[in-house]
Amino acid sequence: QVQLVESGGGLVQPGGSLRLSCTASGFTFKSAIMNWYRQAPGKERDLVATVYSGGTTTYADSVKGRFTISRDNAKNTVYLQMNSLKPEDTAVYYCNRGASADWGQGTQVTVSS
Repeated sequence: QVQLVESGGGLVQPGGSLRLSCTASGFTFKSAIMNWYRQAPGKERDLVATVYSGGTTTYADSVKGRFTISRDNAKNTVYLQMNSLKPEDTAVYYCNRGASADWGQGTQVTVSS
């Protein structure tokens, strides 16, 4: 079965950085579109970034220039490098296989001084 396991969240001060990882199994990772979403308390789950099988990336306007999504097909892993973090980036971050209902368990990111 499909498994997506996120890691790398934590508490960081404003302006700091974190790198999230999501390791996948149970499907052909190199062919999959992979997404990062986030959900803040009381808000809907929003798309943050997407990486396509060929390596093309897209971002939400709120994170452009600060976040970078990447993938390592040899490791079945997708990453989200988050720089210049802001308090409004605080959320649970989820990995998702594109066009599916496959989700990880989420990893909490808290940006606070």
